[in-house]
Amino acid sequence: MLIIYFKARLLYVLCFWSFQVFVLETIIEAKSLSKSFKDFQAVQDLSFSVRQGDIYGFLGQNGAGKSTTMRMLLGLIKPSSGNVYIKGEEFINNKRLLRHIGAIVEKPDMYDYLSGWDNLKIFAKLSNVKVTSTRMHEVIELVGLIGREKDKVKAYSQGMKQRLGIALALVHEPDLLILDEPTNGLDPQGIAEIRQLIVNLSKEHGKTILLSSHLLNEVEQMANRMLIINQGEKVVEGEVDDLLNPNDTLIEVSMLPDDHIEEKLKQSSIAEYIQSISASHIKLKMHPRKVPTLNKMLVSNNIHVLEIRSKHSLEAYFLSLTNNTDVKAGVI
Repeated sequence: MLIIYFKARLLYVLCFWSFQVFVLETIIEAKSLSKSFKDFQAVQDLSFSVRQGDIYGFLGQNGAGKSTTMRMLLGLIKPSSGNVYIKGEEFINNKRLLRHIGAIVEKPDMYDYLSGWDNLKIFAKLSNVKVTSTRMHEVIELVGLIGREKDKVKAYSQGMKQRLGIALALVHEPDLLILDEPTNGLDPQGIAEIRQLIVNLSKEHGKTILLSSHLLNEVEQMANRMLIINQGEKVVEGEVDDLLNPNDTLIEVSMLPDDHIEEKLKQSSIAEYIQSISASHIKLKMHPRKVPTLNKMLVSNNIHVLEIRSKHSLEAYFLSLTNNTDVKAGVI
């Protein structure tokens, strides 16, 4: 009986320890969040969790409720119902927890007539956390603004302003960053730089990051977990690798019209992958690695290929879940 007791006790301790680890690893937990504005229901019964170390992609078309949700997470607006927990503690009316969070909501607000350094100094004072000059230099270097920190913000490019916004969010050393459209309005070079900065903050500096974006391919390249909402409700949440099966990548082929295309491909090795077919177009679902074999097979059947293109798997996945026919080139 004594052995049975100790075994049961050990099992209890192990289960309790595992539960504690899970709680510590959950940085944000939203439980049944809802928000209505008079007769308009912006968010409805939304629950999700962001774990320590995640780059968590938050996706939805315009008007889906992303910005409303992010404002509730930051305490900027009060939920109609539901709760937000930060590191296991209820966040609503607990402003002390704000020290764990850095955020950019929409575009960062700055004083254009002051330098980047002075903006950072002001925000550091407002954070109610003692911030040294050494820490400010560290943040400036981290976001890649060394040499430009003394310039006035009005002389900054949009990409530099976004970098400074991230510096403002980082200066008080938060564990969690909430970034609303961090690449909005940037050119391709700026987007790539901010993407690399976000990945670096996660992998090299241990930051947990929740980011919303309308650029599907950017989220696909950064996020390890994601949430898709539609009309204020959760559609799906999970690991990006689990949700986005590369075998489901949509491949589109454009070719010179061929009235015998179906007959040629009916018994071919790609027949099982075909989703739709016409005299000048074929749509298939297959792994991108099979595209060279696909092209070789089409050419061997005297099919004159004009173009083969693949749609980002996240784009195809988003479309399948939301039936949003307005998605173009990976943008929502």
